[in-house]
Amino acid sequence: MARVFKRKDRLVAMSEINLTSLMDLVFCLLIIFMITTPLLEQTIPVNLPLQTQNTSKRDEKQKFQVVSVDKQGAYFWGKEPVDGIKLQSLLKELATQPDPPTVNLRGDAEAQYKYIIDVQDMMMQAGLTKISYDTKVK
Repeated sequence: MARVFKRKDRLVAMSEINLTSLMDLVFCLLIIFMITTPLLEQTIPVNLPLQTQNTSKRDEKQKFQVVSVDKQGAYFWGKEPVDGIKLQSLLKELATQPDPPTVNLRGDAEAQYKYIIDVQDMMMQAGLTKISYDTKVK
């Protein structure tokens, strides 16, 4: 049976749902989520060193503060670039907290070893003892 587009009585309510606008809304939301999902996790691009097997289990309640070192030796506090003096003051400020979070050190595999050891020394001088090193698993 063919659909009739002319209604005899214009005052009678239409009993059919117009799905075209709903489908447009669904596709629009789908596109928005597809674009924004990759942008949710933005970290500093660091080529992490390889590890043979991931044996440690992460405590989900533990708080972490990320410190990154890129291959040029630049320091990052989370996503914010900082210099060595600012990083040292931030680490000292972090150590004054009653329960300081674990410092998650992310060093680029191509970075000189000196830069990562410098950050580790700053942590030790500040009194931070909970350190985690990020690596890739083979």
